[in-house]
Amino acid sequence: MSELILPTYQDVEAAAQRIAGFVHKTPVITSTTANKEFGGELFFKCENFQRMGAFKFRGAFNALSLLSSEQKKAGVIAFSSGNHAQGIALAAQLLHIPATILMPNDAPAVKVAATQGYGATVIRFDRYKEDREVLCQQLAAQQGLTIIPPYDHPDIIAGQGTAAKELIEEVGELDALFVCLGGGGLLSGCAIATRKLSPNCQIYGVEPLAGNDAQQSFRRGEIVHIDTPKTIADGAQTQHLGNYTFAVIKNKVDDIFTVTDEQLIDRMKFYAERMKIIVEPTGCLSYAAALAHKEQFQGKRVGIIVSGGNVDIQHFAQLVS
Repeated sequence: MSELILPTYQDVEAAAQRIAGFVHKTPVITSTTANKEFGGELFFKCENFQRMGAFKFRGAFNALSLLSSEQKKAGVIAFSSGNHAQGIALAAQLLHIPATILMPNDAPAVKVAATQGYGATVIRFDRYKEDREVLCQQLAAQQGLTIIPPYDHPDIIAGQGTAAKELIEEVGELDALFVCLGGGGLLSGCAIATRKLSPNCQIYGVEPLAGNDAQQSFRRGEIVHIDTPKTIADGAQTQHLGNYTFAVIKNKVDDIFTVTDEQLIDRMKFYAERMKIIVEPTGCLSYAAALAHKEQFQGKRVGIIVSGGNVDIQHFAQLVS
């Protein structure tokens, strides 16, 4: 395989300029109660307030903007449990690009409905029996579509990194940053931006305990593949890191933590009850791990990337009740 050309901070800067005016500059919020419980200063970068409800719109719009006119005319295809699907669908709508999305049968109904609402064609599959990447490649070849991966793509990574860029530019340098982790697009992008803007910051990825492929990969120094994990963090039910994301993570990230579904539910409740925001289970990964390791960060300034808020409200009510 040819040597990977990894995205740089200059790519994140270019992405920020490219997506400006289309993405929301999401709020950074604080909580006195959260700070007291944690023992330091927490800064929550709320990508649950991003367009389509998650950070994924950043990378999707950046990647689609860079397609050739021929690629835009032919259309794109992607696979996703929901947030990448919605990000691609909305970006494609804004850029007048036909979009087809492969979504698992058990994807949250709210995410499927939103993806279709943005005008994308949705094709369902069984994530436990079918390989989404193989299906995607087959359809792309048959219909002449450009595949936009959910995380393992330099333009996706650069776009996601704009979240950390905005956070640090707003609040200043940080002692630590916790980032939700599935396939690693958000973590690798944020790591690139953070290493430039806050070089002494410790960077941590957080994934579900049931799906700790990235943690295993980080420890072993090679990409580990696992079966589809069973976790309420549907946005992190990935089976492996990508070549690009792993290359960035192993060089720029300090460690990978894991949390249980019970810890995610606990933080979902806190976000709703004390901070008055709805956060999907995957979006709670970062905060749950920060709290679990708070002894290391007493008196420190810590960034929390809240990755998204797309959760079926009935499912949310069941989890937090």
